[in-house]
Amino acid sequence: MTGSTESEAGAVNAAPAPRRQAKKNQARKNKAQRRKAQLAAWGFIAPVVIYLAACYAYPLYRNIDLSVHSYTVTSFVTGNAPFAGFSEYTGIFRNSTFAPALVNTTIFVFVSIAFQFAIGLALAVFFAKRFRLNTLLRALFLVPWLLPLLVSASTWSWMLNSDSGIVNAFLKAVGAQPIDWLTSPTWSLIAVLIANIWIGIPFNLVIMYSGLQSIPDDIFEAASIDGAGGWQRFWRITFPLLRPVSAITLLLGFVYTLKVFDIIWIMTRGGPATASTTLAIWSYQLSFGSLLPDFSSAAAVGNVLIVIAFVFALVYIRARHRLETT
Repeated sequence: MTGSTESEAGAVNAAPAPRRQAKKNQARKNKAQRRKAQLAAWGFIAPVVIYLAACYAYPLYRNIDLSVHSYTVTSFVTGNAPFAGFSEYTGIFRNSTFAPALVNTTIFVFVSIAFQFAIGLALAVFFAKRFRLNTLLRALFLVPWLLPLLVSASTWSWMLNSDSGIVNAFLKAVGAQPIDWLTSPTWSLIAVLIANIWIGIPFNLVIMYSGLQSIPDDIFEAASIDGAGGWQRFWRITFPLLRPVSAITLLLGFVYTLKVFDIIWIMTRGGPATASTTLAIWSYQLSFGSLLPDFSSAAAVGNVLIVIAFVFALVYIRARHRLETT
């Protein structure tokens, strides 16, 4: 009797053992699956991380390192560049070119963005209506965006040439006084502004047109039934609903315009004097515009541009977060 009781108790104690082993095996299997999923995730992320590290993080590090050491042409050969700290930054802030370059950059960026956005939005609203040749005209408006900047800038340089330009020829034909577009301290910045606005309008047109396509037609039909006019529908429906698209368009336009170099360099080379010199142009002039290049100061100017773009990006992210939470 006692023997049978002991055997039954042993059978009861032995019964959970296979279940415990099965649980352990399942836990190992789940852990292996999670590890495999993590490895797969890192496999997908790795190319992006490598690209960002190689094309963004390392160049930024090198630019910062360049700006805090006194680099010369010889330094790149010998590798010897004494540490200068923030003296290069204080030097560019005290430089007589800094204030005009900062003012020109501010004017160039904000005037360009204002006109590009306003004209691009107006054209997007215009092309949102269906009419004949809509697609063809919209494609033609993309030409300035598709052309190489070298071609666009060279074309505008020819058109605005003081002696043989078509613009001055037109002014003479209507009895107006010709303008020294590219050589006058008053007009050189305006000349590059006109060219940059012309080039940037298609980008704003495409983005805003895409945003308009996402707005349901039912909203406009309901507003029309309620008696809302064209301006009321635009200001109370179209523009508010385009706010997220407008914000990203303005941010991208700001970052792009802030670093514009080729248009200004081809048309005016930043001149006459500093009349059309922006921070991007000044950075290039410091690096390659003289027989004794100042690479460290040029890197410092470039880092100032990066900080400005970063600050505006943070402002955009904060504003976007407020819009989403309200």
